[in-house]
Amino acid sequence: MTGTVNTVLGPVPSADLGVVAVHERLVSVVPGAQFAYDVRIDRAEVFEAVAAQLRAFRAAGGGTVVDSTGMFHGRDVRLLEALSRATGVHLVASTGMGPEAMLGGYFLTPQTNPPTPWPADRFADLFTAEVTEGMVVPRVERRGLAGLAVTATTRGGRTATDESLLLGVARTALTTGVPASLRSDDVDDLDVVLKEGLPAHRVAVVADDPLAVVERGAYAVLTDPARVLELVDAGHAERVLLTTGGVGVSFGEDAPTASYADLTTALPRDVATQVLVANPRDLLAIEKR
Repeated sequence: MTGTVNTVLGPVPSADLGVVAVHERLVSVVPGAQFAYDVRIDRAEVFEAVAAQLRAFRAAGGGTVVDSTGMFHGRDVRLLEALSRATGVHLVASTGMGPEAMLGGYFLTPQTNPPTPWPADRFADLFTAEVTEGMVVPRVERRGLAGLAVTATTRGGRTATDESLLLGVARTALTTGVPASLRSDDVDDLDVVLKEGLPAHRVAVVADDPLAVVERGAYAVLTDPARVLELVDAGHAERVLLTTGGVGVSFGEDAPTASYADLTTALPRDVATQVLVANPRDLLAIEKR
């Protein structure tokens, strides 16, 4: 599939993405960690740390990194713009939020009696505006267009708010043509999105059961190259994606550090061309309906 992809510096042809590190977290801030007494976030230090990783990725043949943190998990649009300009790596940012435990009270207890979760259409309107009008820089402006809509569901069982988020992401993807991306431990969450009418090839899922994901026609996002090769050998090469599973810089959590450059040598060349170039190119290209 060819088309354009929303990057933080503007739309680019999907054919120009090159090797893609998909479903990454460049900067991750657990909501509230920025206010903790023992957490110090120096944007200059963050910039240098992430820029070094991106330069190494580019030197190894990488072209694009997709940031899947969504709206409130450390996304800094201005920082992403500066990183892309400084390193030459395309950066694709995301809209969306979740799971429920990571949402602020504003999204959990609207002024109703009794309190009820936000409806799906309200989430969809919020996310769609970030794709079509620009991502919100709090209290300042909108900058850049989100390139995908993401959410995650609660481990151990989907909540009512999680379901609203899933439907909101699906409706955003249907309206705007960007893909949807899910973190889920239950393939039933994917079924919720598909029943909304979103085609399976427009969805990427980080899930515990990747085989169930690809059998439904969606993309399975994996962190283990060996599992990628297993699915490729089983005939699912066109529905597999590889991510580092790490974080560029994180605050408020213990997370492995991402090594984007390592992705470029993680798979045999023919498999890498499919999994790291062709598949993310097809997924990320905006598909108008």
